[in-house]
Amino acid sequence: MNPEKKRRLKDLIRRLDKDEDPSVIKKEFKELIKETTAADISQIEQELITEGMPEEKIHKLCDIHLEVFRETIEKQKIETKPDHPVSILMNEHKAILDLVDNLRRLTNHALNAQDRARLQEIIDKLKDSSSHYIREENVLFPFLEKYGVVQPPKIMWSEHEQIRAKEKDLFELFDKSKETEDITKDLNNLIIALAEMLSNHFYKENNILFPTGLKVIPENDWVEIRRQFDQLGYCCFIPAPPALTPTEEQTPVKSAPDGKISLEIGELSAEQIKYIFNTLPVDITFVDKEDSVRFFNQSAARIFPRTSAIIGRKVQNCHPHKSVHIVNKIIDEFKSGKRDAARFWLEINNRLIYIQYFAVRDKENQYLGVLEVTQDITDIKKITGEKRLLEDV
Repeated sequence: MNPEKKRRLKDLIRRLDKDEDPSVIKKEFKELIKETTAADISQIEQELITEGMPEEKIHKLCDIHLEVFRETIEKQKIETKPDHPVSILMNEHKAILDLVDNLRRLTNHALNAQDRARLQEIIDKLKDSSSHYIREENVLFPFLEKYGVVQPPKIMWSEHEQIRAKEKDLFELFDKSKETEDITKDLNNLIIALAEMLSNHFYKENNILFPTGLKVIPENDWVEIRRQFDQLGYCCFIPAPPALTPTEEQTPVKSAPDGKISLEIGELSAEQIKYIFNTLPVDITFVDKEDSVRFFNQSAARIFPRTSAIIGRKVQNCHPHKSVHIVNKIIDEFKSGKRDAARFWLEINNRLIYIQYFAVRDKENQYLGVLEVTQDITDIKKITGEKRLLEDV
């Protein structure tokens, strides 16, 4: 983009921050530029933050400057094949909106037994749609960050959290509606609010995030993105099989001449180490001293999704924006030696999840990184007495 044109566009966004009338700015924008791409807007957002504008302001201004740029943005057309990850995500957007619209229609009147059965079916499908956001956060966003697109994914992730909160309210209210007959109006109002939130969010992704991704992410990487999408699974529909598959690359492991790796006590082969980690009944993730994710195991019942796209990703970008300050506090205290461990626990789907962070240090007590260990302790908490014999109970 022309440097002068970029400077003037930044000035327009800064003026939005000062509560200037968007209609005036929109008129100036039309006079300033004929063509502005979604990637241009993403780049401008990133540079404004680098220049000192707080991320929170960019997030708040996003809806406003999107409206200012709307006509120009909508001229861009996305053309991808049905098996492409972007096509899959956009089709899921439509399917999710259709689900919510069906909910709205059903709750427009008093519910009978048949309506409730249909509502339950749609609610269950809406719960499954969580895989849509998981794929974006754990695969697409890391690839965007890899090519310098950092702020739009952060904004989208923040909105994912808002959508999850609204859906949680909906699911809880639906459960409550089974016990009372006078809650249909409240249910319908909540569904309408969710529909508006989803519509706005999907518009941004379809018209800003995805066009930007198509511009900056090479075609070979889209093949890998599709492979990792397949690993995490889909919602709403089964996408067309991929036309191309990536070549599996084996990363060699440094080992002793006899094929073993010498450890402080004993020796193990690379294969043994891999399967030991994967057999552990806990999820393990290691973040190095530069705050980059370097390893995670693949336990059979992994609690939080992980894909190879996060390897090399800054750990701060692996968490919702609202919790990054906690992550930074833990890491800072680990690095300073003030703390060696941090522990949290939360309920997810009626299961108690125990999350522990440990500072990893060498024999000289030098900080090497953070080890995250996550475990489902629901059944462990139920243990009482003793068990000294092998039993199937």
